[in-house]
Amino acid sequence: MAKDSDTAPKLLSGGNPQIPKGDGDGPVQDYIAAMPGWKSSVGKRLDRIVTEATPDLRKAVKWNQPFYGTDDNGWFLSFRCYTKYVQVQLLNGAELDPVPPKESKHPRVRYLDLHEDDDLDEDQLRSWVDQARRLPGDH
Repeated sequence: MAKDSDTAPKLLSGGNPQIPKGDGDGPVQDYIAAMPGWKSSVGKRLDRIVTEATPDLRKAVKWNQPFYGTDDNGWFLSFRCYTKYVQVQLLNGAELDPVPPKESKHPRVRYLDLHEDDDLDEDQLRSWVDQARRLPGDH
């Protein structure tokens, strides 16, 4: 009989779960369940907010992180674990109002880093999701 640790997903650098790529909610929920410690509850909150704000939502895991998008506009948000925070990636974040706080080397992408004791502003995140889902994303 295999131990849970034998079947648990491998954690990559910074504690990011290694989840096989796949379309749909199942792989995304597998990723969230494998997020270490407090990060899993952050993942659940992010998933809930994006799901509630996006009626025609499409989900997938690609490159060991969950992606959220729509068939019409493509991917607009993803997130991943780092050692001390969960990073939300708004793929068209430079076009949002207000612009999310952290710059990227990619001109359109902006980040929001969530640390363990941060108070997530769910209203602001919902606003960004609502704006981002209506803009052309990545395909």
